Amino acid sequence: MYGARRTRAVLIVLLIVAVALITLDFRDGGSSRAHTVGARLFGPMERLAGDAASPFVGFYHAAAGDDSAEIAALQKQNDQLRAELAQNQVSKADQAQLGSLGKLAGQHGYKVVTASVIAVGGGYADTVTIDAGSRDGIAPDETVLNGDGLVGTVTATTGTTATVQLATDASATVGVRTTDTNQTGALTGTGQTMTAPQDMRVTLFSSTAVLQPGETLVTFGSVGGRPYVPGVPVGQVVSVTSQPGTLTQSALVQPFVDFTGLGVVGVVTSR
Repeated sequence: MYGARRTRAVLIVLLIVAVALITLDFRDGGSSRAHTVGARLFGPMERLAGDAASPFVGFYHAAAGDDSAEIAALQKQNDQLRAELAQNQVSKADQAQLGSLGKLAGQHGYKVVTASVIAVGGGYADTVTIDAGSRDGIAPDETVLNGDGLVGTVTATTGTTATVQLATDASATVGVRTTDTNQTGALTGTGQTMTAPQDMRVTLFSSTAVLQPGETLVTFGSVGGRPYVPGVPVGQVVSVTSQPGTLTQSALVQPFVDFTGLGVVGVVTSR
């Protein structure tokens, strides 16, 4: 009976000392001398106390020795949660764009392949690269749009990517018509940088046609629907810029698409 009481007393003392040393070690971020003291103290006492004391000794070593690994694991988990949160926020924007894109495609009977913009072209050309290509059924001279309207046209493909010339590029020309008066004209990009306002310019074909600010333009369509299918919203006339003596009217057009924030797009593969 005396031996049992003595063993119980030893175990209580070991537990108290272990908790005290662990507390000191955590306060100092694992650099405290408490870790060394604990090892020196529990080494001899473990041999004296025998198997009954070994669970408490193991508890001390596990708690005080593995805290750095636990902190690293928690930090990794925190980083993963941050990444997932950012991805969820991006996904919400993409889902909204996909919904608008599906609605637009459904209204006109477009069959589209969806893709995401993964790179922006350099130099003087307004181009982007998307993460879908010939393996997905995409080919050059196909219309690219998003839920807001016309984005551009495919100029080149690889198996898994495609290059898209944006409608704002200075060398891009799109046949358009006004939705109210059905007047036709040619829309060209102004060649501004993608970080600047992306106004475009329209010039009507008829010398008797009259443009008014606020008029909406849509694509007129190309033969066979390539490179442009008809009916895609393009933009709105913001100001008439025709000079006296000119045969036809021209105007600046504000596009419906935000070319500085392109994400999800659709390539029209058939109609």
